Order: sequence, then structure tokens, then C-alpha cells
Amino acid sequence: MQLLLQRLSVLPNTFLLAWGWQRRLLCVLCGAVTAFALPPYGLAPLLLLTFPCFVWLLDGALETGSGQKLKRLRTGFALGWLFGFGYFLSGLWWIGSAFLVEADRYAWIMPFAVLAMPMGLALFTGLGTAIAGLFWSDRFRRILLLAACLTLADWVRGHVLTGFPWNAFGYGVADYLSLAQTASLVGIYGLTFLVVVISAAPSVLADSKPLGQRLGVVGLAVVILLLMAAFGSFRLWNKPALFADLDIRIVQPSIDQKDKWRPELRDEIFQTYLDMTEAPLGGDARVGQPRIVVWPESAVPFLLTQEPGALFRIARVLGENTELVTGANRAEVSADGYDYFNSVYVIDNDGAVQGIYDKVRLVPFGEYVPLQELLEKTGISSLAGPFAGFEAGYQRRVLETSSGFGFLPLICYEAIFPGAASPKSGEPAFLLNVTNDAWFGRTPGPHQHFAQARIRSIETGIPLIRAANTGISAIVDGTGSVVAKLDIFEKGIIDGKLPQRSAKTLYGTTGDLPVLVISIFLLAFAAASQYNRDSRIN
Repeated sequence: MQLLLQRLSVLPNTFLLAWGWQRRLLCVLCGAVTAFALPPYGLAPLLLLTFPCFVWLLDGALETGSGQKLKRLRTGFALGWLFGFGYFLSGLWWIGSAFLVEADRYAWIMPFAVLAMPMGLALFTGLGTAIAGLFWSDRFRRILLLAACLTLADWVRGHVLTGFPWNAFGYGVADYLSLAQTASLVGIYGLTFLVVVISAAPSVLADSKPLGQRLGVVGLAVVILLLMAAFGSFRLWNKPALFADLDIRIVQPSIDQKDKWRPELRDEIFQTYLDMTEAPLGGDARVGQPRIVVWPESAVPFLLTQEPGALFRIARVLGENTELVTGANRAEVSADGYDYFNSVYVIDNDGAVQGIYDKVRLVPFGEYVPLQELLEKTGISSLAGPFAGFEAGYQRRVLETSSGFGFLPLICYEAIFPGAASPKSGEPAFLLNVTNDAWFGRTPGPHQHFAQARIRSIETGIPLIRAANTGISAIVDGTGSVVAKLDIFEKGIIDGKLPQRSAKTLYGTTGDLPVLVISIFLLAFAAASQYNRDSRIN
């Protein structure tokens, strides 16, 4: 065993002894390879390589003397920022696709956006690593410290300004459903903590501590991984097998974003939705059963309630006990003309609007432009189409079908926010996510978006009904298991039944508080240990 470890020491030494530009390049590469654990690739075993390499880079760069605090802070930030830049560039390059939909207007912005977003998001990773670096040591607990700081950094990233928790490190196991079930206990941020701890644990094999201690740390990480897998397998085995008395039809028309707002195609697009809505029933659906038909975000290319005859035409294709739940743009008269909202409508089979939800979390630069007057002078405007400059809704709330099933609407990227799926009041029977990911084509973006929406179901135990213009549309149960699905750019219909809710989850009760308390405690413990060590030296 000792001989084997000596031979394997070549790898850690490559990172421990790296210097200058080589160290910086290795940090970026480690971050970039880490992103391949995310959907659609799902190469989670890579984390067992990239996080130990990152720890070794920190070990080799951070001096642990009592007089090196500022230097450790700077070095930790620099290496963390480079790791984060590689991670977010590799995981979010696809956002550039949105600027090619109207290339004549926006293509010039694409290189700046593709680089600017990773550069900005990497600030949070840099901050987390800087704090970890401030209290870094050569002991095993540095792994817990790094996990705590990266977890806190991910949490802050999900809350500062408008928040953008996309691709938290915990999503590295999103494609491994048994491991992802741990989110029902600790949420995505708790999953981030565990993923970093388990993935980084092999780095201690290069330490100078006794072999038994090093193997003990790795063994403990293996035990945690096995416990996660065992819990997840039990939860998947023990999930409700029953379905509620509500039929679901999801319409995925697969309309290209370049065609969506062309005036000459308005009626053709609307008629496509109507034809797919009244198509013969499939699966276990039965005539006369309570049913909802779900159309995706901003489904029709006009203001639904202001288009003559639109609601009447919808009523004609809705059968008995059937309602339409659709994403649509909405306008209200204001002092300056009109305020526009990205909304969800509930429409009964008489064509009457029974409920409306307005999107609360708007996409910066997609649905509104921060510092609009200043940025419009540079040619930057919203990508939202003819209804540019949406207003935010007042609050997130549960809507209800006429058959008594409450649901929580999540429009587009509202589904990536963990707290968004836990309503302040009401107990929804399902989560409803309507979205239009046509902007991003056949890239990893739609797959990542779907995976994050599935995690909301795991966190809460609440089934998910998802309608996406070009995919991925699906019915998902409260364990994140896919009951039915339409893939990217697959035009079609899903006919199915609403899965029963799973039991209320621990995370649904406690939220992020436990993982935040544990992370802050570990950080405080590391700070106290550092203070005591410095006091003894001085």
C-alpha cells in the first residue's frame, strides 16, 4: 500500500509544486472539467479528481504562517476565482445562443456576455475560497472548511441582487437520482456541502499524516456516500405508487424562437396549440375526467385576453371538466401607457379566466434591463420580444383548478431558486413550471434547467408538471423520477395523470437554515483554531 501511494504521489506533486502561470492554468482547467459532472454529461466521478487537484493547488500556494493572513486571503481569492471562472465558463457557455436568435442586433454582445457572466459568478467562488484560505491548515479539517465556504458562497450567489443559483456544485450528482434524494433532507446547498466533502476527501492521501489516519478520512467519505445512496434507494422504493384524480395533457409545440414573434405566423402558431389541445386522448386518459391542458411560457405571440375571439377559440377545444393552464404575456393600463407581465392563466372550458399569476423573479437582460436608460445608449435592450421591459409580480402564490387541485406556478428560471418551491401559504398538489428554452437550442442549457426543476420536486416531495416550448417537458413525481417526458425539439403531447405527493420532506420544513448554521459553525471553529495557533506562536 505504501509503495502504491508513493507511485501515486506523482499526481499530487504536479499540483502541489505548480507555480505561476501553470498553477493558474491548472485552476481554470480543474474548474472547467468539474462542469462535466453537470447535466447532460453527468460525469460525477470526475469530481473525485478535480476537487482533490484543487485542494492540492491550494496546499501548494497557501502559506500557513501567522504573518501571512493578507497573502493567504489574496491567493485564496485568486485561485478560487480562476477555478470558478473555468467552472462557469464550461458550464454556461451556451447562454451565447440567445444572442444569435436575432444575430443582426445582438451577436456583437455574445462574446462579452459569455465571458462576463463567468467572470462575475466566479467572484463568489473566489470569495468563498479566500475565506477558506484565510484559515487554511495542513490538517484534515481543511476539507470541511472548504466545503463550508463554497456552500456559503453558493448560497450568497443565490441571494445577492436578483440571485443566480444556477449550477450550484450540488447539481454535480443531479443525474444520480439515488444520491440526489439527499436534497429532500438538506436541499441543494446541503448537497453542495456533501459533494465537496466527499469529492475533496481523497486529497488527504497526499498528506504527511500517518497512513491509517488518511485512509480513515477517505473511508469516512465513502461511508457518507454509501449512506446517501442507501437513503436515496429507500426513498425511491418507498415512493407513492398512486396517482391523483386529475389528468394532465402537456403540449410541446417545438416552435423555433426565430419564428415565435413573426406577425405573419401568429394565427398558425395559435392554431397549432388548438389542434394539439383537442387531439385524441392517449395513455390512461379518459373522457369526462377532470383534466388540465398545459401550454408553455408565453405560449401565444399576442396578448391573450386582448385578442378578439382568442378565449372563445380556446373554449371550443376544451372538453368537459377541462381547463387550460398557459403561460401568456399580460398588459395592464398604467400612467405611462401599459405595464407588461409574464404570467400564467387558468382558463375554464367557457373561456373565462379563473386565475392569474405574474412572474416575480424576472431574468436580468432577458425580461428587464438593469440601469435601463444608461445601457440602452450602448444598444443593449431586453431580449423578451415585442413585450420588452416586464414588471415583476407582487408575490408567489398558489393557484387552484376548478377540481380543487392547488398548484404553485414557477415561470421559467423561477424553478432554479430552492425557496421558490416552498410557498408561504397553501399546500400545492403540484409544482407547475412553464418555460421557453428555445433561446438555447440543442445545448446543455435546457438539460441543466430541467435537472434543477427536478431537484425542486425532490426537495419538497411535490410532483412537477413541466411544459417547455422546445423541451424538456415532463411529468415528474415527488422523488424526481420522470413519469413521462418529451425531449429537446420533439414536437408532441404528453397525456398522463398527476402523481400523488410524497410525504413532507425535512428540507420542506427547515429550509436552508441547518446547512447554513453548520457551515458557519465550521467556519467559526476554523477561525478559533487559527487564533489559538497564532497565539501559541506569538
